[in-house]
Amino acid sequence: MRDILPALNGWYASRAPFGLATVVAVSRSAPRDPGAAMAVGPGDEVVGSVSGGCVEGAVFELAQEVVASGEARLETFGYSDADAFAVGLTCGGEITLLVRPVTPESDPSFGAVAESVAAGRPVTVATVTDGPAPRGATLAVWPDRVAGTLGTDGLDVAVTADARGELALGATGLRHYGPHGERREDAVTVFLHSFAPPPRMLVFGAIDYAAAVARIGDFLGYRVTVCDARPVFATPKRFPEGVEVVVDWPHRYLRDTDTDDRTVICVLTHDPKFDVPLLEVALRRPAAYIGAMGSRRTHDDRMQRLTEAGLTEGELSRLRSPVGLDLGARTPEEVGVSVAAEIVALRWGGSGAPLTATAGAIHPTESQS
Repeated sequence: MRDILPALNGWYASRAPFGLATVVAVSRSAPRDPGAAMAVGPGDEVVGSVSGGCVEGAVFELAQEVVASGEARLETFGYSDADAFAVGLTCGGEITLLVRPVTPESDPSFGAVAESVAAGRPVTVATVTDGPAPRGATLAVWPDRVAGTLGTDGLDVAVTADARGELALGATGLRHYGPHGERREDAVTVFLHSFAPPPRMLVFGAIDYAAAVARIGDFLGYRVTVCDARPVFATPKRFPEGVEVVVDWPHRYLRDTDTDDRTVICVLTHDPKFDVPLLEVALRRPAAYIGAMGSRRTHDDRMQRLTEAGLTEGELSRLRSPVGLDLGARTPEEVGVSVAAEIVALRWGGSGAPLTATAGAIHPTESQS
């Protein structure tokens, strides 16, 4: 929807109602991903696409109907073997669309959302698609505030927590809740649409441990890059599909790479000639997590070298070393889980202790990062 927001914002600013159709679920070879959108505005102007042309005519009519009625609709389109002339997807896939009317009265936070997206500020929009809550109700969730309601305080609290989790990963998808926010499959369905790029995970050192960390980082929704100065190790075939592999000196690559407060940096080279110059750069850059692999002796030697290189106590305190939580990990895969567990715990303020040894709420309701 990001590409059509300028037109939508113009209609919204002029107080002209429009119908907004958003892909909220897909299956098989559907042509567009969740979040793709099409809108019908004043003068029957159309922007965007939800299927590449297969069902746009039907969606055009649906958008007109929801504007006229003021009621949101949930519709599914798929391929019909029984009726070759039925509206559907020729690719054989299936898409589910939420089509809702948008006006300043029905969605008072839409303008603020559009402004945030245009400025590159992260925001997640939660919209009820099905269940006893009002279909089409929206809750806009920023890292530091919320606007709107989905109908009950309990639902708003649960969705806000999940929306911030999805926002941290730049993820979009459906979630299910009870009417008061209980996590269950048989009640309210909410579409969480995150407007944020996925965070980056930078893994230095193309070793077996790096492959395991890259794999679990990709699973968690990070955009993963593995960097090593040794071309014999830094080969794409050694890493999961979708992981970027770069041959360069680690400190030089990081120096020329943008990072932000969501970036994860994993230093797995445990070789001073790579580690020390790299960590000199890393510990002076924005990052959510900076971890370095090595033994206790390696850690002590590394800290001495970094101190001699001029890093301050505050800068050194950012380093998680030795990397990971104490899980007793041995294999690369187990170490990958250990590192991922520490990253998640740091993001949300978790203790890393067994839940059986803790009390209170299991799931955080606010971001601790």
